[in-house]
Amino acid sequence: MHTVVVGTSGVTASDVLAVARAGARVELSGEAVAALTAARGIVDALAAKPDPVYGVSTGFGALATRHIGQELRTQLQRNIVRSHAAGMGPKVEREVVRALMFLRLKTVCSGHTGVRPEVAQTMADVLNAGITPVVHEYGSLGCSGDLAPLSHCALTLMGEGDAEGPDGAVRPVAELLAAHGIQPVELREKEGLALLNGTDGMLGMLLMALADLDTLYKSADVTAALSLEALLGTDKVLAPELHAIRPHPGQAASAANMLAVLKGSGLTGHHQDDAPRVQDAYSVRCAPQVAGAGRDTLAHARLVADRELASAVDNPVVLPDGRVESNGNFHGAPVAYVLDFLAIAAADLASIAERRTDRLLDKNRSHGLPPFLADDAGVDSGLMIAQYTQAALVSEMKRLAVPASADSIPSSAMQEDHVSMGWSAARKLRTAVDNLTRVVAIEMYAATRAVELREGLTPAPATQAVIDAARAAGVAGPGPDRFLAPDLEAADAFVRDGRLLAAVETVTGPLQ
Repeated sequence: MHTVVVGTSGVTASDVLAVARAGARVELSGEAVAALTAARGIVDALAAKPDPVYGVSTGFGALATRHIGQELRTQLQRNIVRSHAAGMGPKVEREVVRALMFLRLKTVCSGHTGVRPEVAQTMADVLNAGITPVVHEYGSLGCSGDLAPLSHCALTLMGEGDAEGPDGAVRPVAELLAAHGIQPVELREKEGLALLNGTDGMLGMLLMALADLDTLYKSADVTAALSLEALLGTDKVLAPELHAIRPHPGQAASAANMLAVLKGSGLTGHHQDDAPRVQDAYSVRCAPQVAGAGRDTLAHARLVADRELASAVDNPVVLPDGRVESNGNFHGAPVAYVLDFLAIAAADLASIAERRTDRLLDKNRSHGLPPFLADDAGVDSGLMIAQYTQAALVSEMKRLAVPASADSIPSSAMQEDHVSMGWSAARKLRTAVDNLTRVVAIEMYAATRAVELREGLTPAPATQAVIDAARAAGVAGPGPDRFLAPDLEAADAFVRDGRLLAAVETVTGPLQ
């Protein structure tokens, strides 16, 4: 099994995905253990002094003015975890929780939090045992970190609450830890606070969304090319010299991908046939511009994610010169903004894909295709309601594109009077990405059927590769009406697991 070694820095997006999605093992480097030990020495020295230090010998948030004596500090750290583990609603997905835990461990190992090495090792042990704390949908405002989600994870380290075992069954944490030989930890000064004060949930979901959207944007270039081909459109608008004079890199990449898919097609460029066209509709002609803008948004979001991944988010933080200082680095605004931005771009990509699908189904605009791509229109309804489903998905995505980060609800007796709502932005982006996959799948389903209905014309080799792979995967082609939902599910799986992209790249080579 792949192992990710965590040092004081250098964790990558690929590391996060390996742990969250592929179950990679986690080890602490010697460098990390040394940094943990050194930072803990600073915290212990401060804890021994009579002067109050936030998070070490005081209460939290609006209660930070109370000095806590040494005899109550273990209870203080235990209490903050218990009281903050206040989430409600459905369980969050296993991959999200694993990303959340791993990213908190990454920050702990930076040496800026003051957590003891044994606590960090227990975090790694829980991940390696496949124990996944039960984290709930609601409880984070995206400021002072993802407090409730991280608290549910910290509660697991203490041997309390519920968690999923490797078999997916939810059981008491104490049972799961005992079954894997893991001793619960007793938290000391600052440790409870350090375990729950980060942007790890929203960052983890951002990193996974970026990976999924990278594949989806390439897949959307493929389906846009399929639709252009099925509509007998022109590929001249994809010429690189046209995109060079508007030098947005994402636009050029999308156009190049579409051109590669369409190479050798016998269907493109029929504008002067029976129904002459000077130019194609916007949903066809402007596909690279819309998808390209989304790609550039992805690039910006990736830059923000990389910066956040390189950050040590905690309050207070232990600095190399020995100071322990309060700060506002836990505020989720940088991550929340790009999460919302990605949801906007995804909604627009879905919207233009749906318009192309509708054009394929409308006999007045499809340039010779049968109504709704039906076998016997009137007796058969064809893909009429597949487009309804696609439209419903797009409509929901437009609602999900409303920014969460523009909102703020004050909390903690107005101490936390401005929050990012970044967790909410991340949760709705996950739904948007899920829906975008289905929208792209429906366009693929319609466009491949339409291409096959163009009898006497030869599709591009890459197009034919998609059709052959889709049919082999159980995505049925033209014919009389049948139970459509299984076909759409098969199309969704074909896009979701990357087989669409793989089929194309057997002909084109890697797309951009």
